[in-house]
Amino acid sequence: MAIPLAVTVLSGTGLGWLAPSGLVELWALGTLLLLARGSWRGVALALVMALAAGQVLMARGAVLPLGLLGTDLLIEGRLESVEDEGRQARLLVSVDECRAVEEARLPCDTLRRVRLSYFQAPPMAPGERWAMAVRLRPPAGFANPDTFDYGAWLWREGIQATGYVRSDPSARRLQEAGGSVRQLALEHLDERHLSPEAARWLAALTLGAGERLTREDWDLLNASGTTHLVVISGLHVGLVAAFSLLVARGVARLVAPGRWRLAVWPWWLAGAAAVGYAWLAGLQPPAMRAMIMTLIGLWVASGRHAPGSWQGWWLALGIVVLIDPLSAWRPGLWLSFIAVALLILIWQGRVRPRGIRGWGWALVRTQMLLAPLMAAAVLIAFARLAPSAPLVNLVAVPMVSSLLVPLGLLGWLFSPLAPLSALCWWLFEWIVLILIGMLEFAVIRLPLWWPSPDVVVPLALMLALLALLWALPGIAVVLRTGGSLLLLPAMLGVTGSDMEPGTLRVRVQDVGQGQLVELRSASYRLLYDTGPRFSSGFAPLAALWPAGQHFDTVLVSHDDLDHAGGVPLLAEAHHVGEFLAPPGSEIDVPFAPCLRGQHWERDGVLYRVLWPPEQATELSSNDRSCVLEVTAGGERLLITGDVGREVERAFLQDVQRPVTILVAGHHGSRTSSGPQLVQSLLPRHVIYSAGHHNSFAHPHDEVIRRFRRAGSCQWSTALDGAVTAWLGEIGKGPLHTIRAKPWLRGGVEGGCHAVESPH
Repeated sequence: MAIPLAVTVLSGTGLGWLAPSGLVELWALGTLLLLARGSWRGVALALVMALAAGQVLMARGAVLPLGLLGTDLLIEGRLESVEDEGRQARLLVSVDECRAVEEARLPCDTLRRVRLSYFQAPPMAPGERWAMAVRLRPPAGFANPDTFDYGAWLWREGIQATGYVRSDPSARRLQEAGGSVRQLALEHLDERHLSPEAARWLAALTLGAGERLTREDWDLLNASGTTHLVVISGLHVGLVAAFSLLVARGVARLVAPGRWRLAVWPWWLAGAAAVGYAWLAGLQPPAMRAMIMTLIGLWVASGRHAPGSWQGWWLALGIVVLIDPLSAWRPGLWLSFIAVALLILIWQGRVRPRGIRGWGWALVRTQMLLAPLMAAAVLIAFARLAPSAPLVNLVAVPMVSSLLVPLGLLGWLFSPLAPLSALCWWLFEWIVLILIGMLEFAVIRLPLWWPSPDVVVPLALMLALLALLWALPGIAVVLRTGGSLLLLPAMLGVTGSDMEPGTLRVRVQDVGQGQLVELRSASYRLLYDTGPRFSSGFAPLAALWPAGQHFDTVLVSHDDLDHAGGVPLLAEAHHVGEFLAPPGSEIDVPFAPCLRGQHWERDGVLYRVLWPPEQATELSSNDRSCVLEVTAGGERLLITGDVGREVERAFLQDVQRPVTILVAGHHGSRTSSGPQLVQSLLPRHVIYSAGHHNSFAHPHDEVIRRFRRAGSCQWSTALDGAVTAWLGEIGKGPLHTIRAKPWLRGGVEGGCHAVESPH
């Protein structure tokens, strides 16, 4: 039943996500047919499928209704986590009660988990119950290609709404936090005399308190490919279970020397230790997954009517997804199961290693076979590669599993004996500092690599094939060697597709209520605006590219925060050839003025500045916006910043026709895109850079109707996510968007989105 169970659970999870029409009726009909045939096993599997699908459907149904967007809600709930971010706190709240302040509003009693920002929050601690007035929105994130999908992360974490805490009425603490063992352990740890690094790593490695690690810690772990070492995984839970089993079997051997091998209670004790440790670590999804896999691993190892290794693998997968169906969307689930599957594959039927030399070779062989497959999986999941990971893990894995975790756990075990505990943790501290130094050295020598998006899939496939060549049994050595000799140079030769001179890629990024347009040709990269910076200090630009990018030119249309908010981060984290901005702008970096009449050519693409003139300092910030026209292969792009209608008429005669793409002025506000500009240019495509559910009614319905009458295709980052187009390149077809909405097609010209104002 292991494989049927896993397949049924995964099918039910997928059906719950797709929710095809008639799903319930078809399931009921199928269950009745199974009952009629007397197939009780089939009926049981049908019920399991319904349970998995039902949980996913309930999670989808619990998402905040759009009718409650921007309204005041009163919630009561328990704080799951509290993150201090300076001026604000980030709260994860398990909701017990929810109701709208206005009685005529839709109910919100299906909400179960929300993520909130709380500016100038009072002292708050996990486990406390609070009553708060909040404003929420359905879970969503920016939709840009090859970036972190915040909306998908909210979904797989079971968060049904995000928002902020209102200051009026003030939040009230309803109940103090209970005395959890985990919180008491963290408080005990805070009282020890340990270095900050050792205290953070000890909390993460032994208690699963990953929130204690700093951003610098996570960056180091990501760059070295060792993130898996500090997540409560099968390694940690398995060590606890193995240690408990070893001690219990030793006791059994002393108590009953002739029958100790038949004793069952040591296995039960090991299982109880695994459950207790996972519970102590907070029973978060990784810890729960590790607990279930460890329990099934103990069952398999006991050999008493136990399933085989592969049956245990399928059984663990089925149970984990059945208990937490949303885990099917978590990359960590598949990374751990892929790793375990490969371990089973490469060790099945092999003799157990003996001696230090045998175990050393086993470690090297295992790591070298795991490295390419896990690199392929990380490439697919996160689009990054840590070149130092194979070598680093050869040392880091035994250091963590054989030294750090045992020393950390022994320190907790000897807590009543302060000197012994202090000795364990003193040794732990020294080894952690050595490990951190080693990771930093490796990262400097072999830094994290972010490959071009178009090489991720072919490179991942070749890495996976290389791993399988050496892991699958029965393959001749000649084939393995020959295949490796072919794959290694092929991987080194994988490069991104080159752009032809005279072609330009235009990408209007989804940065919320702001603007950021990336223009890229064969050897030139220009940014028009840098996106907003929010009151929390977060700039969406931080999520678009890894640090160290090179931009030849950054043209800031004007110094409003929704256009220039990302300038400080851009200057700090990336390399910029030159900044351009209107005279009189304040963007906190040195810049050259952008003035009417400036022009330059790169890779056969012509750039012209149409506005502002030199005598523009008396104009408003919006009307001083730099207006840029770009021509590639007879096709044109026009970006007008936030200029108003009067300024549009001033430069209109300088615009060359036809205009292929127009980035609508002022995010689609009625103060821009006047009748003269629309009727004179008749752009083929219009793109609005606006925020999802923004409060400014952008794009305005008057502007939408105006472009519709002109026959323009209309696109909005609020609906479509990032919009990408190619100029001067034949065969690329229409614009491409991240959020595909087939049901919105059929508007102007048949192949365009029928953009409507949200208000």
